[in-house]
Amino acid sequence: MTDPIADYLTRLRNAIKSRHRVVEVPASSIKKQITKVLFDKGYILNYKFEDTENKQGMIKIALKYNPETRDSAISKIDRISSPGLRQYKPADELPKVLNGLGIAILSTSKGVITDKEARALNVGGEVLCYVY
Repeated sequence: MTDPIADYLTRLRNAIKSRHRVVEVPASSIKKQITKVLFDKGYILNYKFEDTENKQGMIKIALKYNPETRDSAISKIDRISSPGLRQYKPADELPKVLNGLGIAILSTSKGVITDKEARALNVGGEVLCYVY
């Protein structure tokens, strides 16, 4: 696998389209940090890091749906930076997703944070994905 973050996002996307309640993905430190950001911003219901026999581990993610309309909290999740074309942005050029309604997840020197937090800290970084 050449792009584990794209695989993570694709597993989320496929689980949402199939209306699954829980999705399991192989763990890594960056995936754990992205999961924490999604939870903090209210895009997923809950998550759990589990150890497996191999040292990699798994992340179990409980997806969030509206109880009345059954629509997912995540309507779209797009990978922006890829291994073949990295997308780095300075603090003054950080993108606004849907005029501030969505979030961009960035990998910065301060960790994996959203575009709003990066603007407040005045740091730039690699734009990993857009979520809205």
